[in-house]
Amino acid sequence: MTVLHGALVILRPTVTEDVAALAAIRATPEVRARWRGSDDLEADIAADLEDPDCNCLTVVHQGRIVGMIQWYSEEEPDYRHAGIDLFLEPTVHGKGLGTDAVRTLARHLIDAYGYHRLIIDPAADNTAAIRCYEKAGFQPVGIMRQYERGPDGTWHDGLLMDLLAAELAR
Repeated sequence: MTVLHGALVILRPTVTEDVAALAAIRATPEVRARWRGSDDLEADIAADLEDPDCNCLTVVHQGRIVGMIQWYSEEEPDYRHAGIDLFLEPTVHGKGLGTDAVRTLARHLIDAYGYHRLIIDPAADNTAAIRCYEKAGFQPVGIMRQYERGPDGTWHDGLLMDLLAAELAR
């Protein structure tokens, strides 16, 4: 994977040296509430790096690691698409970095890999994330009821959003 340059962020392949910084971001209460994980977040991120189905990119802003964006693909020809997940350090929320990261990766997945459709699935109550993804061109498809288990053990709804290649806000 090549290094991708957005208007505000750089997305580069995640390396082992990034794990501690990314685990510290995942450990912040705002991120942990959405991304959760085991008691060993460094091991969780290291496992993602070893997963051949998960493509991890470190989000860098002004020379500093501020998050990670991942993508995966469904390669069954009749259903081919890619999915995206993202987390950012809370101190950079609301500054357009998430939208830039999503838009930059989406452009790459469409232009370099030929995906005609991308998906993302924020929690239905995560209005900031939904707004971020809409700015990149994603549109709500529908609510996935009781989609994910929350830290409290109860099930919560997710929002399936998708983006067709022609809808990408470049």
